[in-house]
Amino acid sequence: MTVGVLALQGDFAEHLALLQKMRIGTLPVRTCTDLQRVDRLILPGGESTVLARLLEREGLTQAIRTRSNTGTLPLLGTCAGAILLSTTVTGKNPPPTLSLLHATVERNAYGTQAESFVAEITLYSTPPKNVSFIRAPKITAVGEMVEVLCMHGGTPVLLREKDILAATFHTEVWQDLWLHELLLSL
Repeated sequence: MTVGVLALQGDFAEHLALLQKMRIGTLPVRTCTDLQRVDRLILPGGESTVLARLLEREGLTQAIRTRSNTGTLPLLGTCAGAILLSTTVTGKNPPPTLSLLHATVERNAYGTQAESFVAEITLYSTPPKNVSFIRAPKITAVGEMVEVLCMHGGTPVLLREKDILAATFHTEVWQDLWLHELLLSL
């Protein structure tokens, strides 16, 4: 299995390092040719508008949609990646999205970089896990086929729809494996 990490902008290096620590085959994805070589794809945190423009420029927007819609590309989006996966984005200057996850996401909902924070969340019956909310989006609505896997403060922070995961937080900064393991299990 090879897990790709969208490597156009953002914290892709942290995801690649974590996957390598797990002894998983990895590939930085920058082109449609790269995309065809991976079995899973992570859309990392970064700047969602810049990422959306770069996806379009490289022809990856439609290529990712096509592979996801045919069920051949499980996806994980963290922070900006979650924004890009969603069907609707609110907030100032929302970017175009891949429209693959039936959810509404508000950009930078928790505030600026200075207002970023760490919180504990629990997935199923596992011990609480520390995650980082860095200029994080907030999920404000989910479609009926979307499963909420984790909440923080009464708000969904981790979603699953079929073989798509979206997290409004970061685990890679903690070098914590559980979110990547969840992607591998899809």
